[in-house]
Amino acid sequence: MKNPIGIISMQFIRPFAGKDLHYFQKAADLGFDFVELLVPEPEDDLSIADVKKAAADAGIFVVLAARVNQQRSVASDDPANQKGGMDYLKLCIDVAAELGGGVVGGPLYGEPMVFAGRPPLPRSDDEIAARAERTIRAFSEVAPLAQAAGVTFAVEALNRFETDILSTTRQACEVVDAVDNPGFKLMLDTFHMNMEERSIPDAIRMAGDRIVHFQANENHRGHPGTGHIDWTAVMRALAQVNYAGPISLEPFRRADDRIALPIAHWRAPREDESEKLMAGLGVIRNALTLAEVDQ
Repeated sequence: MKNPIGIISMQFIRPFAGKDLHYFQKAADLGFDFVELLVPEPEDDLSIADVKKAAADAGIFVVLAARVNQQRSVASDDPANQKGGMDYLKLCIDVAAELGGGVVGGPLYGEPMVFAGRPPLPRSDDEIAARAERTIRAFSEVAPLAQAAGVTFAVEALNRFETDILSTTRQACEVVDAVDNPGFKLMLDTFHMNMEERSIPDAIRMAGDRIVHFQANENHRGHPGTGHIDWTAVMRALAQVNYAGPISLEPFRRADDRIALPIAHWRAPREDESEKLMAGLGVIRNALTLAEVDQ
């Protein structure tokens, strides 16, 4: 199947636990091909065997998303945090391999800012170079392990307010090229690209065959088609680089416009969002069809 389209699990519920696996069937019923699931933590009460069975029963597959923090940062200058980051990436490989392989995406380097309460800090040229070197060295160590396990890491660039390691597609491509291993590739997210790229389609074309996962998100994190992203141009660029991999949707809820609402945080649904999710899925599928027609 060309370009399977999936949904992030937390669109249904968060935290996602074993009791919530029935949402896999819900995702399939809505027309999605896969669910993007956060790499399970011990407190999630989520068995990988149960995840595999629920996905198989629903006729879908699973893509994993890493959960990093300041204590899981291969870019950190703190040896304990570096080790925590390496240990976590190896755990991600083990979980993905148990699930049957596939993609583990996200800001794998660690160093979150806003959501972790870490302010942006000025860095000397030497500090910048050292952080880059630590990042590339760590990824070069884990990439062969991932490849051997049938797993592909997909590193993600986040906007400048969420990280100060990789914020542009060019930076992410530089790291992927430096690692130079099939177990380490690239994930792109149009929400972040909308802030950081001069042209989203041009950035996609630059990334080319490095891309192994793609997140189609509106500029304001709403459902696809409710913002200003030119989806036909985006999907045309993906077609031009022959991308046939997974595309996931990660819309945040935009129905509540109260002043002082913390919209950066996930909020539980107040209504059945099935129609909105299916409409967003239709926007992306239609844009893919138009892109293929244009080729």
